[in-house]
Amino acid sequence: MLLALAGVRQALVADLLSLPTAGALSEMNLTPQRRKEKTLEALLDRVEDLSRRRPVLMVFEDTQWIDPTSHELLNLTIDRIRDLPVLLIITFRSDFQQVWRGPAHISTLALDRLDIGETTALAETVAGKPLSREVIAQIAARADGIPLFVEELTSAIIESGLLRDDGCRYTLDRPLPRPAIPLSLHALLLARLDRLGSAAKEIAQIGGAIGRHFSYDLLASVAQRSEPGLQDALGRLVEAGLIFQRGVPPEATFLFKHALVQDTAYGTLLRGPRQALHARIAGALEEHFPSVAEVQPQILAHHLTEAGILEKAVEYWCRAGQQSAKKSALIEAIAQLRRGLRLIANLPDTRECKQQELDLLVTLAGALMGVRGYAHPEVAEAFGRARSLVLEMEGAGTTPHFSVLYGLWVADFVGGKPKASLERAEEFLLFAQSLKETGLLVKGHQLVGTTLLSIGDYAAAFPHLESAVAFCAPEAHRTLAIRFAADIDVAALCNWAWALWHRGYPDQASNAAHQALQHAQQSAHVPTLAYALIHLGIKAAFERCAAETGERANEALALAREHGLAMWSGYGLMLQGWALSQRGQGETAVEQIRSGLTATRETAARNFEPLFLGLLAEAFALAGEIEDGLVVLSEAFATADASGQKGTDAELHRLRGDLLHRLPSPDCTQVEISYRTALSIAREQGTRGFELRAAVSLARLLTDKGRREEARDLLTPVYGWFTEGFDAPDLKEAEALLEALDAWPNTRLALTTSR
Repeated sequence: MLLALAGVRQALVADLLSLPTAGALSEMNLTPQRRKEKTLEALLDRVEDLSRRRPVLMVFEDTQWIDPTSHELLNLTIDRIRDLPVLLIITFRSDFQQVWRGPAHISTLALDRLDIGETTALAETVAGKPLSREVIAQIAARADGIPLFVEELTSAIIESGLLRDDGCRYTLDRPLPRPAIPLSLHALLLARLDRLGSAAKEIAQIGGAIGRHFSYDLLASVAQRSEPGLQDALGRLVEAGLIFQRGVPPEATFLFKHALVQDTAYGTLLRGPRQALHARIAGALEEHFPSVAEVQPQILAHHLTEAGILEKAVEYWCRAGQQSAKKSALIEAIAQLRRGLRLIANLPDTRECKQQELDLLVTLAGALMGVRGYAHPEVAEAFGRARSLVLEMEGAGTTPHFSVLYGLWVADFVGGKPKASLERAEEFLLFAQSLKETGLLVKGHQLVGTTLLSIGDYAAAFPHLESAVAFCAPEAHRTLAIRFAADIDVAALCNWAWALWHRGYPDQASNAAHQALQHAQQSAHVPTLAYALIHLGIKAAFERCAAETGERANEALALAREHGLAMWSGYGLMLQGWALSQRGQGETAVEQIRSGLTATRETAARNFEPLFLGLLAEAFALAGEIEDGLVVLSEAFATADASGQKGTDAELHRLRGDLLHRLPSPDCTQVEISYRTALSIAREQGTRGFELRAAVSLARLLTDKGRREEARDLLTPVYGWFTEGFDAPDLKEAEALLEALDAWPNTRLALTTSR
C-alpha cells in the first residue's frame, strides 16, 4: 500500500514537471481539479517527509509576484507545517495583500527602512572597514534607508576616489560634489554598469531580457561571443556584486542580485535592439532548448511577444493556456489565453488567425467554466464569439462547431434559461441530422429533449429522448465524454428515465435509471458518474423514494467533495436535505437545502431551481414552518416565471395546496383551487406523474369535504391509465384511497343498519 502511494506521488510530480508517467495518471481517473489537489498534497507530503529526518528551512521570496497556484500551495504549506520542524520564511512588499496573519505559529516582521545604526553596519560591510561620521551622514541622507541604495551608494563613493584612507577608516574632508555621485538608485546602477565596460553591460542586458535567472548555455547561445570573452564579462558582473553565480560554466546558472538590477540593465535597451534581442532568445530556445518550448511554452510566448513576432506568440500563448488548463492551473490559463487573444487583434484578418482565435476561445471558455461556473456571462461571451468565427470560416457542422454549440447550450441551460438554450439545442440537432453521425444524434436529441423537460413540454420531450436512446452505442461513443462533459449515452438514459416517469411508465423509468447508473459506474469517468447520481437522485425524488434519493445524494456528495465538483456538491446537499425531511429531520433538512442552494448559486448554476425551492418549501412545512414554506413557494413561482423553467409548475401548485391546508385555519376553497390548478397544468404539459399526485391530493380533499363520489370519479380514470409501477408510492397511495372510496357505500349501509 505504501509503495503504491509513493508511486502515485511520483507520477503526480512527474506530470507536474512534464515528465512521462507511463499512463499512471490516466488509470487514476482524476478530474483536472482533483489532479491538482493531489499534486499539491504530494508536494506537501514531501516537505513533511523531509522534516521527519531533519529540520527544514523553506524560503519564498518576492511573493508579491506569486502565481495563483503557487499561492495556493503556499497557503496549504503554512497550515501543514504548524506542528512540524520547519521554518518557512516569506518575503513580500508591504502593499502585497496576504491573509496569513492570525494563527499562533505565524510571526510577522515588518522590515522598515534602515535606521542610522543599520545603515552604518551595512555601509561598513560593503566598504570593508569603518567609515567616518561625515561619510555615513551623507550616505544616510541620500540612500533614505533603502538597503540596495546604501550598498550601491557606498560602492560608488569608494570607487570615486573621493575618500581618504587613513589606515583605520575612510574619511571625507569635504561634502561629496553633486556631479560626482548620482543621486538616484537607478542612476547609480547605470553608472556601475557603464564602468564595467560595454561587454559586461551587453551581457547584463541579455541576461535582463532572459529573466531574473538565466543559464550559461542559453546566454552563450544568444550572446554569440567567444567563450573567454563571455566568461570575462560575466566575471566582471559577478565581481561587482550585480549578479550571483552558481556552478561552473557551461553548467553555471546566474541570478541578478535584485530585480532592480535586472530592470536597470534591461531598461537601457532601445526598442529596436530590445525586440531583436528577444527574437534571438526565442530562436535559441526553439533551436537549442526544445524542452523549454514543450514544458514552459509561456516563456517562448513572452519572448516572441516582446520581439513582435505575434503569429508565433499567439500559438505559444495558446499552448501555454492549454497546458495550464490541463493541469487545472485555470487562473493562469485564463491570463495566458487572454494574452493571446489581445495579440490576435493586431494580426491580419486571415483564416489562420481566425482558427487561432477559435482555439484560444474554446480553451478559454473551458477554463472559465472551471473557475466561474458553466453559466457565467464570460463563458457565454467566449462561446458566442467562437460561434461567429465558426460561421465566418464556413465551419458549420465541424467538430469545433458542435463543441461551441454545446458550450452555448450548457451556459444557458445551467444558467436557468431553457428557452435560450432550446435554440442552441435545435441548431445542434439540425447539423447532427445532416451528418447522420450517431454520437452527435444522441447528443442533439438529448439536448432538445432535456430542455423541453425543463420548459415543461413533456409530450414533445418524449420522442426526442426516445430517439437519443435508440442511437446509443456505449463503446462507440465513450470518447465523446471529454467533448461533452459526460458520457453522452449515460446522459441520454438519465433524461429518458425522467421522461418515462413523467409520461406514466414508472417501471420502464427504473430500468432506464438502472442502465444509466451501470454504464456510469463502468465508464470510470468522474463527471459522468456525478451527472448520473444527481439526475437519478432527482428522479427518485420525483417518485417520492426518500431512501433512494438519500443514497444517490450521499454517493454524489462523496464523489463531488473528493474531486472538487462544487456544482454537483450543491445539488447533492439539496437532495440529501430533502431525504432528511422525509425522515422527520425538518430543521436539519432546511439548513442543508439552503446550503446547497447557496453552493450552486455561487457557481452561477440556476437550473432546477424551482424544483429545489419546492423541496425547501416542503421541508419547511414538515418542520412546522408553514408561512416560511409559502414564502419559498412564492420565490419558486417567480423564478419559474422569470426563467421559463415551468416543468415543475404542477408540483409547485400542489405543494401550495398542501401548505395552505396545513395552516391553523385553512381556506379550503384556496386549497382546492391550488390542487385543480396543479391538475390542469399537469394535463396540459403531459406529465402523468404529477397529474396522478395532484389527483390524489384533490381526491383526498374532496373526500374530507364529503364529496366522495366526485373524488372517486376524479381519481379513477387517472389511476386507471397506468399499467405498471403499482409498487410506486404514488400509485399505492391512489389505490388505497380508491379502495376506501369503493368501500364507502357498504360501510355507510352497515352503519345505518346497526342503528
